[in-house]
Amino acid sequence: MKKKIGVLPGDGIGPEVVAEGIKVLDAIALRFGHEFDYEYALVGAAAIDETGNPLPDETLAVCKQSDAFLFGAIGHPKYDNDPSAKVRPEQGLLKLRKELGLFANIRPVTAYDSLLHMSPLKVDRITGVDFVVYRELTGGIYFGEKGRTEDAAYDHCTYSYAEIERIAHLAFKAAQNRKKKLTLIDKANVLETSRLWREKVTVMAKEYPDVTVECMFVDNAAMQMIQNPKQFDVVLTENMFGDIISDEASVIGGSMGLLPSASVGNKTAMFEPIHGSYPQATGQNIANPIATILSVAMLLDHLNLIDEAIEVRQAVNASLRNGMVTQDLSKGQGFGTDRVGDFIVNHILDGEASGSQNNIQVGLSTII
Repeated sequence: MKKKIGVLPGDGIGPEVVAEGIKVLDAIALRFGHEFDYEYALVGAAAIDETGNPLPDETLAVCKQSDAFLFGAIGHPKYDNDPSAKVRPEQGLLKLRKELGLFANIRPVTAYDSLLHMSPLKVDRITGVDFVVYRELTGGIYFGEKGRTEDAAYDHCTYSYAEIERIAHLAFKAAQNRKKKLTLIDKANVLETSRLWREKVTVMAKEYPDVTVECMFVDNAAMQMIQNPKQFDVVLTENMFGDIISDEASVIGGSMGLLPSASVGNKTAMFEPIHGSYPQATGQNIANPIATILSVAMLLDHLNLIDEAIEVRQAVNASLRNGMVTQDLSKGQGFGTDRVGDFIVNHILDGEASGSQNNIQVGLSTII
């Protein structure tokens, strides 16, 4: 199989972790006889520094012409710490999602048995945790009208039935392939947009009689995510709530460096770790590449290369079981970013990767 893969390393540790993801894709190509053609492009602060634009037209063209693309991270302190900055790296990511119609962000959350001791939560609360967050990605307050007056500011939050319906269908279908439970997270006791979400999802539930639907206010959901995360299966929510809830969920596994994601639309899809640019670690070879490598597995799922995706996940499991991890998972005594990537690559090439699959991440091609 021959596929064109766009590569947007971005800022901070983005280039380092993406480099390990590309090594894994190369290993899969070699072992299974595929050909991946990579085209690199600028985004975020790196793009601003070179072109003045966080999302150059050339980058957008690369993404549109790719079968899928791998994204690193964006963000830089010189923009983060300047509230008066007119151009920001994050504007590139928001525009990328909007221009490509990437309306659904899918974030699996898994508690690995070999890492339970690394979580700040009690082991009995997180053992067996296995859920996925479906976050609406191109609507809501992040994309609403914004403005400032002399002494005030506003951000409008708007949703339509169509925006809710398209991601809700994906979430319901995912629930049908899992434990048949969907939790809608909203703030319907206060927000009109949340009442619209609840109204639409309740009606749609009749199309999926085998799925149990639960509605939960976001403040309660934030508490339940810590007290009893095992209760969740498929979580569906709007843009801002999904941003916050999924980051909160990352602590369950012990490190944000473990969580991959897929952002999907009608034509293409983007795959990225959720951890951000982590500028303090840039260039130190300490960044955890596993979230990016698991994002590569989701990319392979998207291309319907299911066996290949399984190999990547099993190699990651072998890395975790054998303690081949970065310092965030080993109390400061870990291996370098490149060493972890090499271990995973070698397992793939040797065909020795073994271990249990994480069913939350297997078979996503049937959903996206």
